[in-house]
Amino acid sequence: MRYSVLASLLFLALLPATLRAPAFAQEAPSPGAPPPASDAPAPLADDSNAQTLNVNVNLVNLFFSARDKDGFITNLAKSDCTVSEDKTPQTIKNFTQEKNLPLTIGLLLDTSGSQEHVLPLEKESGATFLRDVLTPKDEAFLISFDINVDLLSDYTNRSSEIGRAMNKATINTGAGTGSVTGNGNLRGTLLFDAVYLAAHDKLSMEAGRKIIVLLTDGGDQGSQETLKSATEAAQKANAIVYVILIADRAFYGGGSFNIGDSGARDMDRLASDTGGRVINVGHDGKKLEDAFRQIQDELRTQYLLSYTPTNAKADGTFRKIGLNCGKNLKVQTRTGYYAISAVDAGN
Repeated sequence: MRYSVLASLLFLALLPATLRAPAFAQEAPSPGAPPPASDAPAPLADDSNAQTLNVNVNLVNLFFSARDKDGFITNLAKSDCTVSEDKTPQTIKNFTQEKNLPLTIGLLLDTSGSQEHVLPLEKESGATFLRDVLTPKDEAFLISFDINVDLLSDYTNRSSEIGRAMNKATINTGAGTGSVTGNGNLRGTLLFDAVYLAAHDKLSMEAGRKIIVLLTDGGDQGSQETLKSATEAAQKANAIVYVILIADRAFYGGGSFNIGDSGARDMDRLASDTGGRVINVGHDGKKLEDAFRQIQDELRTQYLLSYTPTNAKADGTFRKIGLNCGKNLKVQTRTGYYAISAVDAGN
């Protein structure tokens, strides 16, 4: 079941700009629409089951892929893998290969000034990726980020809708506008805010497989959220983050693209801690297409492993997960999870 975020967005829009969580920049409902307060209680009452699916620590779900030097492994069995939590061995309850489990994709598009000449490549390759990946049971949404974070297309299983929204995305450097976050500096790239909103506001209530594909040069400027809070939001939503690093060479003086030590570490940390990875394509359109194909291949070879943790306390602590499926295999999965109760998750 999908839930509308319009009521919460209206509420956030009325809050002082100094409050921490930024809101999506989008149009308010028409004047004739029913007051948001009248139907707000219904979704809160109905979403308890969805919250339990995501945060109930009685069952920990791990989506992962495994590969060796020749490619992804598709014939693993439960007996091939061992899992530990905070170095304590756990008993695997379920082990399946999840080719057909519904997939929710959040596509995040960097529309800051540094992406001006590569944005057309991103639009074309992103639309092709969604057209190849989305099935009738899957859904996707599109967010652009620059000095604002904009929800360009809400949940849909029609890649054509995302494609039309993507085609309308434009570069925004902030000339003559302000930031919806209330930041004093009008110029920036709200990368961490975008990841946080995608994970916390959009994906946290969803079940099944969830991924964020982030198209950016990796620089963040002006976000109220941090690398830590954005990563935590993705981990709590059990969303895998893939970062496709793409840069406008002309913007960087015509030389080779170098994100810098800090930005590179941030992107590596965000991806690896959530079970994804970074793919650097520079400004090469063919490499960008290949990056999307790599992600698509991973989604087709994912496994789902579940276990009931021996530590059953819902105390909000971070539990570190260790997964091993053989010394010659590289396993890609999230580094851990937060043991949050359903009550705390609703706050």
